Amino acid sequence: MNYQFDWSVITTNFPRLLEGLGMTLQISVIVIVLSMLLAIPVALLRMSNIEVVRWITQLYIEIFRCTPLLVQLFWVYYALPTLTGITIPGTISAIIALTLNLTAFMAEAYRSGFQAVPVEQIEAGKMLRLTRFQQIRYIIVPQALKQQLPVILSLDISLFKDTALVSTIAVADLMFTANKIATESYRALEILSVAALMYFAIAFPASLILSKIERNLMMGSSVRKKKGLAVQMMPGGKVKVKP
Repeated sequence: MNYQFDWSVITTNFPRLLEGLGMTLQISVIVIVLSMLLAIPVALLRMSNIEVVRWITQLYIEIFRCTPLLVQLFWVYYALPTLTGITIPGTISAIIALTLNLTAFMAEAYRSGFQAVPVEQIEAGKMLRLTRFQQIRYIIVPQALKQQLPVILSLDISLFKDTALVSTIAVADLMFTANKIATESYRALEILSVAALMYFAIAFPASLILSKIERNLMMGSSVRKKKGLAVQMMPGGKVKVKP
């Protein structure tokens, strides 16, 4: 191989790469926060006793789970303005498409967690005369989130990597910036390699944390099975679920 590496292009353009990484992280955080909040009502609607509501929610989930994310990005950026007559900036389009996509996956994770909550816990809440909202807030959601935390974090890591697709609609994220620098400098090997390492530097520690959380949850789950759980009404009307 006669290729001569020139790493000076990295030191020269590293501030630009950091700016791109900052945009990637900003989009990731916004999408993750929005999806974690929106997925709760979507999961509850998916479990609704009203058949029409349940089927409409399932249709939304399956559409975003069974179509490519890139197509969803293009649809929001190019097709949605045609329907609405409103021009949507690339960054906003990226946030909308990624949020709709991640919410669909997150809602299914939540639903699985909600359905795994022991019936005894819900019955205990009813005996304490908790409203349905209080049961969801104090009993169902906390236990479901804790149980599904590894799945949720795994989805978040995948979302962080998938943000590279927003470069296709001219959002100045890390991938877009790296491609631009590579085109300008004719040093694609060095630039794209460093861009990959920057993604790795964020995703790999997160995956290690995920593995540790999974091990801790498995150990905690075995302990809870031995001890059992109890629902307690605390002063001020608060509810506490404890071993």
